[in-house]
Amino acid sequence: MASAKLSPMHPEQVNIYQQMSMAKKLSLAGSFMLSARKLKAQMLKMQHPDWSDTRIKAEVRRIFLYASH
Repeated sequence: MASAKLSPMHPEQVNIYQQMSMAKKLSLAGSFMLSARKLKAQMLKMQHPDWSDTRIKAEVRRIFLYASH
């Protein structure tokens, strides 16, 4: 699997993240994960319009459970 090349953060972004509390950073991470799961579910619905919502949810769970493998 090819890894994405990340661009360096802008100094202003670095400053903003450095000043954020750990609780705020954790909250943002949770929001990003929820957004990623919703986007994945929408993609799966487009690719598999015949799948039930239950099957979509199960597939999203499976994909994210094994994402690092």
